[in-house]
Amino acid sequence: MIKWVAAVLGFFLFRLPGAVLGFIIGSFLDGMGKSRQGSTLFEDFTRQTVSPADFELNLLSLCSIVIKADGTVSQRELDYVRQYFISTYGKEKANAIFRTFNEVIKKREVSAQRICAYLVQRTRYEVRLQLLHFLFGIAQADGQASKAEVDKLKELAGYLRIGQYDFESIMAMFIKSADNAYKILEIEKTATDEEVKKAYRHMAKKYHPDRVVTENEAIKKGAEEKFKEVQKAYDTIQRERGIS
Repeated sequence: MIKWVAAVLGFFLFRLPGAVLGFIIGSFLDGMGKSRQGSTLFEDFTRQTVSPADFELNLLSLCSIVIKADGTVSQRELDYVRQYFISTYGKEKANAIFRTFNEVIKKREVSAQRICAYLVQRTRYEVRLQLLHFLFGIAQADGQASKAEVDKLKELAGYLRIGQYDFESIMAMFIKSADNAYKILEIEKTATDEEVKKAYRHMAKKYHPDRVVTENEAIKKGAEEKFKEVQKAYDTIQRERGIS
């Protein structure tokens, strides 16, 4: 019932895009389940410069933009986002966040450029990299990130002022290609062995979990996953080239 009402309200407020957003919010609310409450994945990076409530709404707005990027609403993508909010905030607070978001989109259009500009002014580059990684996870949640979703993520990365090499590095962690290992290390296949080693040291330092000073287990896990991808990429190139 909630899903149907939200969709109808969305249709009359924003026509088709609003209807999709209404469906998304309704699906989030209908699917709420029990879970523990934890600290937000991005809390440690943002608590000093942007209020938790504002960040939650902006994060959810970006999630909705990615989910509807290819014109379809994947249940797996909805579940991916819903599970994050439930595990992070608990059922009651997550439910309140989705309801507040539903009220906000009735009053204003969800603008990716405006949201990203707000975040650029109030968050460090590290959290924006983490945010892009999270959004790629949503796009990949149904098994494959579509071209439309990747294009939208590239647009969002531009608004978030994330560099091209950083974007391609994170994308390569989700979308495999022939030169995947090189993209993760942010180098070309023509790089010398010494340049490969230098790139590995740089990326290992950039994504090393020890650089993430936080008690937040979710952030630590994310850093560990990125570091493992960097290590795997270097190992792959080592095997290909016989680098010792």
